[in-house]
Amino acid sequence: MKKIIQKSLESAISYQGYRSLVSDLLADGKSTGPNQSEALTNYSLLNDKRMKRLDKTIKISEETKEAFKQITKKQTWLLISEGWCGDAAQNIPVINKMVEENENIDLKIVLRDDHLELMDLFLTHGGRAIPKLIAVDEEQNVLHTWGPRPAVATKMVADYKEEHGSVDAEFKKDLQVWYNKDKGQSTQEDFVNSLTANAV
Repeated sequence: MKKIIQKSLESAISYQGYRSLVSDLLADGKSTGPNQSEALTNYSLLNDKRMKRLDKTIKISEETKEAFKQITKKQTWLLISEGWCGDAAQNIPVINKMVEENENIDLKIVLRDDHLELMDLFLTHGGRAIPKLIAVDEEQNVLHTWGPRPAVATKMVADYKEEHGSVDAEFKKDLQVWYNKDKGQSTQEDFVNSLTANAV
């Protein structure tokens, strides 16, 4: 596992690098990943706009700032994503803002479909769900993981699947509306709870 994490870290990019990559590909009419389609490109365009908006509007709570002060040892947050993923677009800008609160954390991003070996170590219910965050120390020991969405949204998805059998386009739209109202607060709460529990 450590070798795979190390190899992934060597090819990982910064948040700004990720934002630029997604934008540059869109300028050529493409999305991230090997599979190209009009639908994926359209999702990516929408997500690029979401991330631009969130970069400007996300507010980090005082509680979150206090929790992040607890992190005194250097660590890297390795995040698996793709530009077309709606959950990634809603959560990664929030994670980036939180990371900016503590210079001991280095945020690095890799694309899922270029790093399936890593992805398959951190499946969610057997699926390659993203975004997936893996926090590691300087020796590549895993400290904690998070993803693919806040606990509140995860419950919403599970409840909907139980009632309807699967997630449909209508629910996905409702989920994005929920994200817009939530403004990153649930994601922050997840990380505060995790940091408090792990006291890293």
